Amino acid sequence: MVRLQIALPLFLVYLALSHRPGDNLLPNLVLGALIALGVSALLPGRSRPFNWRRFFPFLFGILRYASLVIVDMFKSAYNVALIVLDPKLPIRPGIVAIDSGCQSELATALSAHAITLTPGEMVVAIDEKGILYTHTLDINRSEEYAEDAQSLRRNLLSKIVE
Repeated sequence: MVRLQIALPLFLVYLALSHRPGDNLLPNLVLGALIALGVSALLPGRSRPFNWRRFFPFLFGILRYASLVIVDMFKSAYNVALIVLDPKLPIRPGIVAIDSGCQSELATALSAHAITLTPGEMVVAIDEKGILYTHTLDINRSEEYAEDAQSLRRNLLSKIVE
């Protein structure tokens, strides 16, 4: 049953991406079903079945998380451009330790990925306690911003990864 819960969304995505009006539908249905079942068989087994009550909070959380990452990327790109275009080049590079506060390794990795995507910041190490050591161009701005941004990421990731 769990395999079918994985295969059905894969099958629907396959049909949405591959079917063109006017094509013969039957071969496409058969191929889509075979691919979806094959991929679901290759995935590791889930310990618990899919919870439909968590679907909409998950979807809302992932959309908010993606929009947060995109907005952060644009804000950081603008700040990095201001730094680079300033003739005095006012940078104070340094390493900031940010507590991920996430319970799972996946949430910590996603948080590190979001930080690294933003221009001017890069996670250089993660210790076993989940502390993200982040290199930044402006250490003063990053120390103020880091905790607020991480708490928002942590809140959203808790809805996605649980």
